[in-house]
Amino acid sequence: MTATLRPPLTSTEILLGLLLIMSSLWPLYARASTLSPCYLEGLSEQVECGVLSVPEDYHAPAATQIQLHFARIAAIKSIPGTAPLLVITGGPGQSALDDAHQFERVFARIRQNRDLILIDQRGTGRSNPLLCDEDTSVAPLALDDSNLDMTALIRQCLSQQQADVSQYHSRHALEDFERVRQALGITRWHLYGISYGTRMAQLYMRHYPDALETVTLDGVVPMQQSVLTIGYAVNRALDQVLQECQNSPDCHRNFPDLNADLIKVQQRLETKPVTLPVTDPLSAQPATFVVTRNKFLNALRMALYAPSSRSLIPLVIHAAARNNFQPLLGMQQTEPNFGIAMGMHLSVICQEDWPRMSPQEKQQLSHSSAFAASMVSLFQHACPVWGTAEPEAEFSQAIDSDIPTLLLSGDKDPATPPSWGTRAQAGLRNSSHLIAPHATHGVAFQTCAPRLIQQLIESGSPHHLDSECLSLDTHRAFYLNANSVESPREANK
Repeated sequence: MTATLRPPLTSTEILLGLLLIMSSLWPLYARASTLSPCYLEGLSEQVECGVLSVPEDYHAPAATQIQLHFARIAAIKSIPGTAPLLVITGGPGQSALDDAHQFERVFARIRQNRDLILIDQRGTGRSNPLLCDEDTSVAPLALDDSNLDMTALIRQCLSQQQADVSQYHSRHALEDFERVRQALGITRWHLYGISYGTRMAQLYMRHYPDALETVTLDGVVPMQQSVLTIGYAVNRALDQVLQECQNSPDCHRNFPDLNADLIKVQQRLETKPVTLPVTDPLSAQPATFVVTRNKFLNALRMALYAPSSRSLIPLVIHAAARNNFQPLLGMQQTEPNFGIAMGMHLSVICQEDWPRMSPQEKQQLSHSSAFAASMVSLFQHACPVWGTAEPEAEFSQAIDSDIPTLLLSGDKDPATPPSWGTRAQAGLRNSSHLIAPHATHGVAFQTCAPRLIQQLIESGSPHHLDSECLSLDTHRAFYLNANSVESPREANK
């Protein structure tokens, strides 16, 4: 057989061929030029980090630029063309990169063949963080926060910012996320958002639906809801604890009237803070612990977030009513601002949540509990100083979408109760809302939910997920004293 010789390639054909090769390799070139090896706290392995310049104000893109930091945790077994998972953390004000070790652990199954992408949202972590410098002259335990001049503190924090704080809101952050996707050459990705991160995920569904394969909303904040109404959720979650204790013979026998105890402690601390000598739980050095009503209530609120600390609440309330604040010391938060960039937190709340509530709604919320009153008071002082902006009308509308979406709620959640998930589902036509009966905030961190998220991602459908495992009893027995808990039989009732 005679071979057929092909004529030499023309210069036009060579040029077209090179363009085709370059376009097919574009994602690889983008990745190579954007990412470099790095280490993140809590991860022993090397990952890849990147920095991207983005406009501080997208309406003036040629003006100030800020540096956006992000990371890629590579799949264990990379498969070309596999869409990665973008993980959006909460707060608002938390750093996704600082929580990388937790996300890598939770999504270990998904990471077997998919990259995990983390972005420090503008104003957080390494992305031009809006931080409020702490007063280190007084140790957190010794601080008396009952007479703080909140307006002066907010002004001081604002004066520390080298940024236009009005530009640090969710819509600009969404544009940042899109810039990262494009820079990495990612066509589409899966989304997981937790808490405030569910707001970011819903905005992504509204504005860039073609970039999304699936969405998981964990601890859902509906677009129709001001996050300030968390005060009602705190009340609900604490009432659940008190009721569970009353229903348990062991707990009720040891703590027969927790409602009265709680009122007694609040009344005493409102009259005058308690000062007592303690051993600092971190340094093991002698310290002074000033217990104010605010500190006491904040400790209870934060304890509601995790099953382990939640189980201490009856003991802490009962002991405090008898002038024993030592159990409270074990729950006292010592990390400044709970790891949240408070400037970014204020920018989001004051522009997206505070203006959406009428004076009547704020008053009603403030009267619902001491928890809610404290929150309303904070933003009443803060937002006029920090600056407010009325969000566009569309911002508060339910998301209308056919994107495969899984909504996860913990029945004991002190921040985003199941009713919020139900409300957010209103316009999500291709969705499932699953409620974990024993979970608090962050269902993926406490249950088999990562397995369900993997099923969603692999199947592309939120329906017929094997969700029976969410009902497995993970109830934590209440502590009756420093050395014992209620019997397993009573705890599981």
